[in-house]
Amino acid sequence: MVVRENVSSGGGANSSENLYEQLCSMENLQLAFEKAKKRKSLKPYVILFEAELEQNLAMLERELLTMTYKPRPLTTFILREPKTRKIGKSDFRDRVIHHAIINIIELIFDKTFINDSYANRRNKGTIKAIERFDEFKHKASKNFTRPCYVLKADVRHYFDTVDHAILLRIVSKRIKDTRVLQLIKAILDNHQTTEQ
Repeated sequence: MVVRENVSSGGGANSSENLYEQLCSMENLQLAFEKAKKRKSLKPYVILFEAELEQNLAMLERELLTMTYKPRPLTTFILREPKTRKIGKSDFRDRVIHHAIINIIELIFDKTFINDSYANRRNKGTIKAIERFDEFKHKASKNFTRPCYVLKADVRHYFDTVDHAILLRIVSKRIKDTRVLQLIKAILDNHQTTEQ
């Protein structure tokens, strides 16, 4: 199967009204699987999913089209580096769905982000963020002729404290397909971790 890199046109409000069929397409699910398995292809859960790939993708397609898809409960574990935090990990089949959604809505939202946002964005990433930081560092320090300071900050329990109703309202300003919104809501509702 040939998979296109850009499943969605990424247009404005008009193209955001009938996105669900694109999201559910086998072509999009195949692309989503390829992205979900990136750097994880030797993990047992990926090998298992891929061993029956056609059946697994067909099942996801059927569940999406019949609106019966439900995310599986998160697996939670503790990470201790660089700080202790509780992580909720989605089942691999759900990560395929996450990528299927991203394939469709990414271009719609990406153009609304500030230029200096680098995480999880196409043609951005850590290296480009460091290069941009170097530009700011040179400018702020006047080529290292004066001291300057950097603020490193983290929002505590960010995913546990984001107001889902507000987030969905923001998303619904650009995504008009109610089925896509329902799917996003189901995924958000599945994220339930407790305060440490």
